[in-house]
Amino acid sequence: VPGEDNQYICYVAYPLDLFEEGSVTNLLTSLVGNVFGFKALRALRLEDLRIPVAYLKTFQGPPHGIQVERDRLNKYGRPLLGCTIKPKLGLSAKNYGRAVYECLRGGLDFTKDD
Repeated sequence: VPGEDNQYICYVAYPLDLFEEGSVTNLLTSLVGNVFGFKALRALRLEDLRIPVAYLKTFQGPPHGIQVERDRLNKYGRPLLGCTIKPKLGLSAKNYGRAVYECLRGGLDFTKDD
């Protein structure tokens, strides 16, 4: 970044054949994966993302829209918020249940396990 010490802009491009067609999970993992686990990085920001039309066309889209999810959860007029709980890190079933309870009681709309 001009005029800034220790700040840089990096452009990265990947060939499309590295990506699984129609996989949001593969796309997101490829973009951010474990990059924040690199100790050499103190801060990182994604400024722009350009996805080729050829890759976008491989996505089928969801089987239903956001309105169906809002109706199921009875939540309207605000963003839906959720979190991922990692039971594989050693949570017992009881503690996992407690974590889910606390998340939902605290105002989250949903949780998922990993």
